Amino acid sequence: MPFIRLARAAIVSAALWLAAGLSPAAALDKVSFGTNWVPQPEHGGFYQALADGTYRTFGLDVTIVPGGPNINNRLLLPVGRLDFYMSANTVQGYDAVEQDLPTIVVAAMFQKDPQVLMAHPDAGVTRFEDLKPLTLFVSKEGILTYFQWLKTEYGFSDARVKPYTSNPQPFIVDKRSAMQGYVTSEPYSIELRAGFKPVIFLLADYGFDSYSTLIETRTDLVEKNPGLVQRFVDASIIGWYNYLYGDNAKANALIKLANPEMTDGQIAYSVAKMREYGIVDSGDADKLGIGAMTDARMASFFDKMARAGVVKPTLDFRKSYTLQFVNKGVGKELRRKK
Repeated sequence: MPFIRLARAAIVSAALWLAAGLSPAAALDKVSFGTNWVPQPEHGGFYQALADGTYRTFGLDVTIVPGGPNINNRLLLPVGRLDFYMSANTVQGYDAVEQDLPTIVVAAMFQKDPQVLMAHPDAGVTRFEDLKPLTLFVSKEGILTYFQWLKTEYGFSDARVKPYTSNPQPFIVDKRSAMQGYVTSEPYSIELRAGFKPVIFLLADYGFDSYSTLIETRTDLVEKNPGLVQRFVDASIIGWYNYLYGDNAKANALIKLANPEMTDGQIAYSVAKMREYGIVDSGDADKLGIGAMTDARMASFFDKMARAGVVKPTLDFRKSYTLQFVNKGVGKELRRKK
């Protein structure tokens, strides 16, 4: 039940505060932030802002409410049980407009969606188009979103798709197959489990220009308390700069405390891949800072999703986001020279 989940999350949050050597102050604005999955390095900037006191510096007492396989934090946002939510991709914002939900995207922490397709290194797959004749293991969510784009833009076929159930074994044993994953996670698991490095194709590098790890909030919070929204966005941006380029040991300790299955090896791999592929800090973020969004990028992705039949072409996608709180260059001085 949602109440029980929030209670458990509160216990985890209290442990995180204690681990960070912090204590909530009565004068701080209490803020709840729900993630879309269990704690992991891909959430690192938010845990960094909690661990190093950045949220407190901005006058915020932040509770991070972890998601998980049986937890849908997004449902708690429009009903006021959460103040902010970490949505996976831009399509979710379109869905909110379609369903007339009172939510809006206020920042995009990932300039590139981490979604990849992976192939065996000895299968002769050297170009993106070489994936088309392979058996493709794709999740139900992937079929409804990026795979529709793959069909429209590259001519992929439904006939080649088999369901991906988070079990990599069917991919491992079938050299004529490819599997979905995140560039920051699944390739590492394959290396450990199967003993080979898969060939990786990051969809973002082939035109799938969705933002990812977006901060979503309620429209009434934007209207009634824009200062609080701005402080949360700014503090989270600084958290991401410090996580990528500074000392992230305390943030990683919090992540492992909240998710004991997380290993140091996985964390190191994920952070390295976020840097290598420019997942957080590339593109428009070079000039505008982490969290950047632009009207042109939003329009580009919407057009692709409309052509693919993922969204109705008449949808007013501009209602899904606002640029009010981003593109201000916050924290850029913390960036390590590339």
